[in-house]
Formats: sequence, C-alpha cells, structure tokens
Amino acid sequence: MKIYIGSDHAGYELKEKLKTYIQSLNIEIVDKGAFALDNEDDYPDFIVPVAQAVASESDSLGIILGGSGEGEQISANKIDGIRAIEYYGGNLEVVRLGREHNNANILSLGARFISDDDAENAVELFINTPFSGDERHERRIDKINNEEKII
Repeated sequence: MKIYIGSDHAGYELKEKLKTYIQSLNIEIVDKGAFALDNEDDYPDFIVPVAQAVASESDSLGIILGGSGEGEQISANKIDGIRAIEYYGGNLEVVRLGREHNNANILSLGARFISDDDAENAVELFINTPFSGDERHERRIDKINNEEKII
C-alpha cells in the first residue's frame, strides 16, 4: 500500500507529523506538498495532485489536510474515481463507515479542529478498515462511478 499526502499551510504542521507516524507503520508515503509553510498557498495546488495519484493507483490511499478539511474534500472529489470523506473530530465511526460502506480512498482532515492523537487515530482506522464489498455498497458505488462518466 502507498499513501499520498498533501496539505495547504493550515494543515502543514499536522501533515509533517502524520508523515512520521505513517512511516512508523511501515507504509510507503509520498508527499505532494506543501513542502514549506506559506500562508499564501492554495489547497487545490496540493490536493488535486494527491487525488490524481490515488485515482491512478488502485492500491493507494490519500490523506489530505487543511484548516477545516472541507475545501480539500470538495477539491479531491472533483477527480473521477475519488471518494473523499472528511473528519474533523468527534466519533471515529464516520471514518470506519466511510471505508467500509463507501470504499473511500481519501481522508480529509480538518487540522484546526483535531488533536494530533485524533488525527493519528483517524488515519490508522482509515488505513486498516477494508471495504466490506457488500452487494448494496458495490451497487451504490457503481451508480456514483456511472455519474462520473455522464458529466
């Protein structure tokens, strides 16, 4: 498995910490930026390359970060084949369900709303939760994929 990671300035510090954490899990990680803290950067410049990479490699996942994670999630979901979910604190069950039911392949984190520990817990759960493969979930994902082809 390979993890692609990217963030803007608001998620930069947490991204750097998560890179170290993910490496400690013996998982390959590829950083798509930001590579320096720049308060004037724009999240699509880093999020879209993560989403494109994940969409092109079926055995990869992505972790994206921003202040709220919302714009980042929207940006990633513009790329065909991406199913990005967002976590900015609270019950981790939403992360598990996003992987298990929706086969989410990108986790968007709201860095201004979660602790380092919460982020690590969400990332670990995201990475370790498999898609259930249940027929009803497959059927729904197929419908989403068909919509991507129509647009």
